[in-house]
Amino acid sequence: MSANILAVFYLISGILFILALRGLSSPETSRQGNFFGIIGMAIAIGVTFLSIGNFSTGFAYVLGFLLIGGSIGAFIAYKIPMTAMPELVAGFHSLVGLAAVFVAISAFLNPEVFNLGSPGNIKIASLIEMSLGAAIGAITFTGSIIAFLKLRGIMSGSPITFFGQHYLNLTLGVALVGLIFYLCKTQIDTWFWTLILLSFLIGVLLIIPIGGADMPVVISMLNSYSGWAAAGIGFTLENTALIITGALVGSSGAILSYIMCKGMNRSFFNVILGGFGATDQSSNEKGKEQKPVKNGNAEDAAFLMKNASSVIIVPGYGMAVAQAQHALREMVDALKKNGVKVTYAIHPVAGRMPGHMNVLLAEANVPYDEVFELEEINNDFANCDVAYVIGANDVTNPVAKTDPQSPIFGMPILDVEKSKSVLFVKRSLSPGYAGIDNDLFYRDNTLMLFADAKKMTEDIIKSL
Repeated sequence: MSANILAVFYLISGILFILALRGLSSPETSRQGNFFGIIGMAIAIGVTFLSIGNFSTGFAYVLGFLLIGGSIGAFIAYKIPMTAMPELVAGFHSLVGLAAVFVAISAFLNPEVFNLGSPGNIKIASLIEMSLGAAIGAITFTGSIIAFLKLRGIMSGSPITFFGQHYLNLTLGVALVGLIFYLCKTQIDTWFWTLILLSFLIGVLLIIPIGGADMPVVISMLNSYSGWAAAGIGFTLENTALIITGALVGSSGAILSYIMCKGMNRSFFNVILGGFGATDQSSNEKGKEQKPVKNGNAEDAAFLMKNASSVIIVPGYGMAVAQAQHALREMVDALKKNGVKVTYAIHPVAGRMPGHMNVLLAEANVPYDEVFELEEINNDFANCDVAYVIGANDVTNPVAKTDPQSPIFGMPILDVEKSKSVLFVKRSLSPGYAGIDNDLFYRDNTLMLFADAKKMTEDIIKSL
């Protein structure tokens, strides 16, 4: 296949990737966006196959590894529950980063194969590209592994901090830039391997001080890192599709991270540098006297909602864990039959990854026009009869507006406490992912429904 035809097909796949991102920006067009992305990737893979030089042996190797990796990926994707999607995404990001590192190593050891020069005499521009690709890829790999361990519960979700952490990160960052400079100047193998090892270490140090409540932003930022790593390696391989795709993923991930930081009142630069949200709240929580709460049951909840004129549903990670989205949809249908107006309020960081709640509600075929983001619906809580909070903890916590010492202080929250009645479904009074107590539990207008989210919702349906 000629270089011109190859470039045209890569351009077509790049356009389809752009259309895919455009489609994924809205729930109504997300399925169409996924379709464009699938077609674009199929074209990119097909064209790459046809561009293999030694077709007889190269094709067999590529096809064999593709079938192995594709089979493993398909099996995992088929088996994984929606609640485990955040850690799956983190795991996939780590593989993208590791792939970038491997390609950079191959290009450095065998530059002739990639038309980059010879060992010890690699083009400077190519050396910078592969160095950046390897560094960002290594940071993405170890950072994603730490995020996976935190999300999976294998590693504590609490921030891990130590004295001088930020200065150490800064020093290592400067050292990384220095290593790239000396590598380009001397092209000594030692500098290259040191660069990769140092990048692996930086990836760990950037993510360990980040608390669980801020993990959605971390997932988004790691997504951006993986994109830039792919783009850097795309320049090394002179692969147009990889450059376009990597740049799209990198820029869109960075923009999404910025939007989420704004939604959480976090500093974007703190996300990049690591260590935000590391306030220790344990000392404030210890010895805190237990306040009285109002307990309720399914019959109480059904009575309040059936006699309400408007109900706002606030889904959170507790709904995801219990897989209660389908039962929730049934409950809403029952309320609508009784003439109750029902809407859904979604916080930008509800769940453990961007768009987590939107995906779950779409899975239950919830109409898109009933789902509203925080900025669109927050003023409606003051005129709402009942707010049904199903597992959303930190994003409804009033201390974000009242306690300057809280690690979530300043984060915009859903104003559910302004509703006439709040029905809060939760297994216990245990703190949320941020590790802090929710003041909403103890409000006079809050009725706690202690139960599994799915079981409680199903019981409410029976009572209705």
